[in-house]
Amino acid sequence: MSFQPNPGDEVVINDIAYTIGQHPAAPGLAYAQAGRQGIVYQLIPRNGSIHGAKALKVFFPKFRIPAMVYQSEHMESYSELPGLQVCKRDVLTPERNGALIGKHPDLLYAVLMPWVQGQTWFDVISDQRQLTAEESLKLARALAGTGSAMEQRGLAHCDMSAPNVMIPFFSEVENLGKTSAVELVDVEQMYGSKMDRPDALLAGSPGYAAHRTVHSGLWSSYADRFAGAVIIAEMLSWSDPVIVEKAWGESYFDQHEMQTVSERYYAMRESLEKRWGSKLSDLFIRAWESHDLSSCPTFGEWYVALAAVDVDQANAAAAVTSEEEAANPSEADVNLKKSSEPVNEPVNRQDGNIPQTPHSPDQEAVVNRLFLQARALEDEDKPAAALEVYRSLYHFIPHNSAMQMEVEAAIKELDAKLNPKEDTDKPVPVPFYRSKKFMISSAVLIVLLAGGVPTVKILADQAEVKQKEQQEATRLADIKAAEEAEAAKAAALKQQEEQEKQKAAEAAKLDAEEKKKLAEAKKKEAEAKKKEEERKALQAKYDKQAKYESYLVKQEQQKKEAAKKAQQEKYDKQAKYEAYLVWKKENDAKLAKQEAERKAAAEVQRQQEIARAAALKKKRAQNVVTLIAHYNKTYNAQIGRKIENAESYARDFKKLYNTDAAYFKGVGKVAARMSAINKFLSNNSYTLPNL
Repeated sequence: MSFQPNPGDEVVINDIAYTIGQHPAAPGLAYAQAGRQGIVYQLIPRNGSIHGAKALKVFFPKFRIPAMVYQSEHMESYSELPGLQVCKRDVLTPERNGALIGKHPDLLYAVLMPWVQGQTWFDVISDQRQLTAEESLKLARALAGTGSAMEQRGLAHCDMSAPNVMIPFFSEVENLGKTSAVELVDVEQMYGSKMDRPDALLAGSPGYAAHRTVHSGLWSSYADRFAGAVIIAEMLSWSDPVIVEKAWGESYFDQHEMQTVSERYYAMRESLEKRWGSKLSDLFIRAWESHDLSSCPTFGEWYVALAAVDVDQANAAAAVTSEEEAANPSEADVNLKKSSEPVNEPVNRQDGNIPQTPHSPDQEAVVNRLFLQARALEDEDKPAAALEVYRSLYHFIPHNSAMQMEVEAAIKELDAKLNPKEDTDKPVPVPFYRSKKFMISSAVLIVLLAGGVPTVKILADQAEVKQKEQQEATRLADIKAAEEAEAAKAAALKQQEEQEKQKAAEAAKLDAEEKKKLAEAKKKEAEAKKKEEERKALQAKYDKQAKYESYLVKQEQQKKEAAKKAQQEKYDKQAKYEAYLVWKKENDAKLAKQEAERKAAAEVQRQQEIARAAALKKKRAQNVVTLIAHYNKTYNAQIGRKIENAESYARDFKKLYNTDAAYFKGVGKVAARMSAINKFLSNNSYTLPNL
């Protein structure tokens, strides 16, 4: 029977009863979130509150791996790190949860872990929710701190992306525990020195994966550096409305423009430098221009730079930008239009009247780097890759410059090399009787013949000489054409030989790679054999140690028995003296008992007061969840045109709100919901907002 629960269904895991939570935005549906590896359900303890909620991750068949048990045991020690509370995991196994798995086979090796309240960074980007400078800095510092703590222990998430970064900071439900402002989820691919390499590696998420590694799996201690740099840059820039408007969609960058010179890249770099300073901008540039993950900045570098940032600088930069836009709206529109114009038509830049855009030193450095990279690709005989780099470079070099002419020539040469055309312009030998010289001579001869007979013989002799000259020229042209054909044939043979050499080189390369793979397989087999021998030796050592410890326990027990016998003899000698002390001891005990009863009564009273305060806090938190549910029911009923039901839910909301209005007024958007409910009760045609 597949696991497809409904809200309110009971599930017993490890002798604890849970109920399936209800989705706050869709009453009647289970609170579930689908991911790449499985589905996560919200479980609420039957004898607890929403703050003790758990997440049950049910994996798809491909990802139900027995090694998850071993992996989760090693992860538990990392749950104390900020942002990694989901590492406190409990795996459902046939030995401990056989009855439940027998009823629902889908729960085999499912994972039970803490439920993280709040939105994901994916939700913030998709909703285009602009942050304040304080919120941006708080989130960026939290993520950098989590990444730095992980790096110091040799850990990496290996799939850091917007959907896997939770933001409890934006949760409407009060967080009673010490929850970090940022929490990481989906940690099944985590890298660690004690972790086993997953069978199926992920290549990163679009918009956060470095294009040089996107086709290969990520599983190393450096795996998070590039994606983390992009997310930190997004968090810092999300207080800038220009950046929010330029976002591609589900992430700021489109995957096709990762690590390329693009409009979004320059906009983010400029925003970081203006609002947060050159240090953070330089770190982002280092990550963007890195050739491998190990050369990206560490999270520790990000954390140190963020610790030195003043949020007032960002607010001041935002105020200056707003004033400049207000003072020069037309100029801002022109700049926006220029930045949005397509640059993929090099022909349009041949007009000499187009104004030149000054290039910054940083941009010139990028241009030079791309030019050298294209030249290197040409030297490595990679014309297709070199052509793409040249075309990207063309749009960022000065017009009519020497470099532009050189790049144009390189583009034409590589394009001709990759897309050869048949030579249709080769001259064809013209018969002598159709040549221009022969036709002119014939025309002159006819005219002279018409003029008089005496000149006929002279002209005839001249025509015969010219005809012989033409025949000789035709013969020479045929010889030249034959030589050219022979040269073309030789060139074709040479090209064929080069192709055969290239094929032989590729075959040799494949053979070398195959040998390398075979050597690696043998090496892994030897390492596995060595580990097995080490395990056996260690087991023998443990057995020997166990025997020795058993001998020590026996010796210790004999010593305790001898000491006990000696102590008993001492007690016998002191019996008379202890009889004398009985009365005094009983009297002292009586007095002590009275004092203890007095203190116990005072402690009971204090505990009752603490319990009453805790109960009130717990009740208030539960009432917040209930109020949100009443409002959602009212909203859904109004959408469904069930006005009577909507009014009933609205009265329930108002009744519960009035029981503790002073407290609810300061919690999240509860006060805004109350205002909307009052408007609806006074006028049922009022449309409730979707809060």
